[in-house]
Amino acid sequence: MILAMPALSPFKPSKADLLAARDKTVPDILATGLSVVFVGINPGLYTAAIGHHFGRPGNRFWPALHAGGFTPRLLTPFEENDLLTLKLGITNVVPRATATAEEITLDEFSAGGRLLDKKIRKFRPRTMAVLGIGAYRAAFGQPKAALGLQEESIGDTAIWVLPNPSGLNAHFSAADFGSLFAELRRWIQGH
Repeated sequence: MILAMPALSPFKPSKADLLAARDKTVPDILATGLSVVFVGINPGLYTAAIGHHFGRPGNRFWPALHAGGFTPRLLTPFEENDLLTLKLGITNVVPRATATAEEITLDEFSAGGRLLDKKIRKFRPRTMAVLGIGAYRAAFGQPKAALGLQEESIGDTAIWVLPNPSGLNAHFSAADFGSLFAELRRWIQGH
């Protein structure tokens, strides 16, 4: 099933808004008792400009979340706080916004991994799903990690790796994302 992103907001960031968003952060959507915390690589400029996770039109996170059965309908980034009622959360490996993930240094990924470890130990979700295999490998020193369930965990929190849902990731179709998110949901329901 391929879903189109619903209209987001009348606010469309200008070029100046995007430039001003560099290095900004987007607040985490976290609480205790969550089933899954989805972990983005870092906010893009569009996301930071609007102040909501996975905000850029063309990002496949929200459609994949719905297609995978995590949400009863397709949510928009502006409804991100509704995820908490579904026992879902969002954070990032690296908090600062950049134009591309290639701008993030290995030191930033390592520091982000340590910060993420602290957040996960504090909030103790059942599962942490990192959305980007390269980000997971760099942040947690796991150069051979593959998609799916990882052998490692953070305390009692299982770690799952999914592909980066950015529209720039041409290796996976919308249907692939739906299937991979559904696989994670089925695993959670079985554990």
